[in-house]
Amino acid sequence: MNVIRLLLVDDDPLVRAGLSFMLGGSEDIEIVGEAADGSEVAALVERTRPDVVLMDIRMPRVDGLTATERLRARGDGPEVVVLTTFHADEQVLRALRAGAAGFVLKDTPPAEIVAAVRRVAAGEPVLSPAVTRQLITQAAGPDPYGGRREKARARIAELAEREREVAVAVGQGKSNAEIAEELYMSVATVKAHVSRILTKLDLNNRVQIALLAHDAGLLEDGPA
Repeated sequence: MNVIRLLLVDDDPLVRAGLSFMLGGSEDIEIVGEAADGSEVAALVERTRPDVVLMDIRMPRVDGLTATERLRARGDGPEVVVLTTFHADEQVLRALRAGAAGFVLKDTPPAEIVAAVRRVAAGEPVLSPAVTRQLITQAAGPDPYGGRREKARARIAELAEREREVAVAVGQGKSNAEIAEELYMSVATVKAHVSRILTKLDLNNRVQIALLAHDAGLLEDGPA
């Protein structure tokens, strides 16, 4: 059995204790460290080499957003799951843009938090297609980012036509099975296209594909 090495980051000691008790009781999860602020994360990651970091987004000195951006900028950085109280918060959106693998709410049932950690460690997204769609609809809004649309369109232009179609479908919150049915291809082919998109555009996960498709204006004429 592969043991998942997990680092907990939250400024509330009671939250950390609860998470440690809840997650540490799983045979396949080992709590390798705890931090009370984002400023402690880099050194702890170097020392403990976690597979996953469960990161509170609001902390007094260095917040989880900044800590996530720093971790994901590393070539060998661990996966990050953001811990938050708001499901469509702008800071959550920024963390996902920075490469967080997803987020869980602080009132999420314990079993679901454990499952989220396992999915991220296995390279799977934490956000369901429905949550991805809801997040983009509520938090992204119409293009408020100035030059971001032009940059996003330039990146999308690097994709082949079929890859672009898959990127749009991912942005619409469709699952691999739904994309396969819509575009008349196998699920394995969809997965291959998604992998190529991630590689070509230097992205971490399909949530970033969805956000890029939104920024490029590709979702405005289809379902949000």
